[in-house]
Amino acid sequence: MRRRETLARRMTTAKPSGKPANHPYARRAAVASMVGAVFEWYDFYLYGIATALVFNKIFFTALDPAVGQLAAFATYAVGFVARPLGAVLAGQIADRHGRRRVLILSLVIMGVVTTLVGALPTYRQVGVAAPTALVLLRLIQGLAAGAEQGGAAVFMVEHSGARQRGMWGSLATSGAGLGLLFASGAFFLLQHFVSTPDIMSGAWRIPFLVSPVLIIIGLIIRAKVPEPEVFERTQEVTTTRPHVLVDLLHNHRKQLALGIGLRISQTTASYFYTVFSVYYVGVVLGRTSSVGSASVAVSSALSLVSAPFWGVVSDRAGRRRWYLFGAIGSALFIVPFFLLVDTRSPVLIGLGVVCGLNVFHDAMSAPQPAWLSELFPTVVRGSGVGMSYQIGAVLGGGILPLVAVFLLMAGSGRPWLIVVYFGALSVLTVTAACLAPETGAQALEPLEQATV
Repeated sequence: MRRRETLARRMTTAKPSGKPANHPYARRAAVASMVGAVFEWYDFYLYGIATALVFNKIFFTALDPAVGQLAAFATYAVGFVARPLGAVLAGQIADRHGRRRVLILSLVIMGVVTTLVGALPTYRQVGVAAPTALVLLRLIQGLAAGAEQGGAAVFMVEHSGARQRGMWGSLATSGAGLGLLFASGAFFLLQHFVSTPDIMSGAWRIPFLVSPVLIIIGLIIRAKVPEPEVFERTQEVTTTRPHVLVDLLHNHRKQLALGIGLRISQTTASYFYTVFSVYYVGVVLGRTSSVGSASVAVSSALSLVSAPFWGVVSDRAGRRRWYLFGAIGSALFIVPFFLLVDTRSPVLIGLGVVCGLNVFHDAMSAPQPAWLSELFPTVVRGSGVGMSYQIGAVLGGGILPLVAVFLLMAGSGRPWLIVVYFGALSVLTVTAACLAPETGAQALEPLEQATV
């Protein structure tokens, strides 16, 4: 208790430094974090498309096609199951020893794993060792991604001014869109210029094997950005505190529960429109799978504009109002989405994906890094934000493709069970948004009021 009182006195009486803690490196931190988001989502969406279109045929060939598809999506979910553990481990390091160390390590691991996936032998070559190795790599990648996402969000937000956190934080969504654009674009080009037999025989590996290029660029950028000053000023106290995870679970349980709730509907919408929709269009409706990939690519390009727009809106009008718009809108739009997609018209399919992602999903995703970071104090922010991100992702988007395929089968090919499931998860996020404090334009810590 005395330590907390001492910290409070230091923070409220701290004199301003010569430079504001949150302005000099805001752009660099945003770019550094955005690069990680680009690669993380490049990898996960690349794997998601490959899971929907390729992996069930080359890694699970011994299974019935429907069961093989479920098994392929199960390996996709495995990476998400590992994410909370990655967030816990990385959060301890980030809150005690620095944010940048975690970001560099996570980027290296993600790059190595993605490259190895592209080099894996198939089931016909090595038998059961192929899917086993695939699952192991997804577990490792999940650990690294769990470290990356929350760490990058905190790093970006802590370097930003109080009235610009929504805008700078939204670049994580833009980075995700760029990663999705690269991944969907890569598969779109493959499907147009390479025959299906050639893709199945090995051309699918190409997008995975070029990942080291993005990693090298990201490492160069991240090495040039220092730790946020708000973290450095609390580092002395952080090193003398009890275990960070114990502090988080004992003193900040409510914030953690709210953060998880805020994530659930957003990640559900993300993976519904970017992964399951490709499967639904290509496999269920029998359209060429490039229609779904092209729709996601267009939406990803538009997110470079829509995400910053929603971020700025949240800075000016508050986080809650438009977050609720996104959560409720996502739940209500799911029925019109299926009506649009079932027409089998490429234009209407694209319209459905764009509305779902750029209008409703981005209204939640763009202000999310700022809102989650604002819920936690600096000394547990890395752990709190990371666990909110990853536990919410597991409960929402991580299992969505698997659950949606199962519900589609249970509903005899009709999507009404998916609609109910989507709506139920949206209720959780709406509840969390109503209970979470409105934190827009407030200082992350009392000491920041001297420098904002």
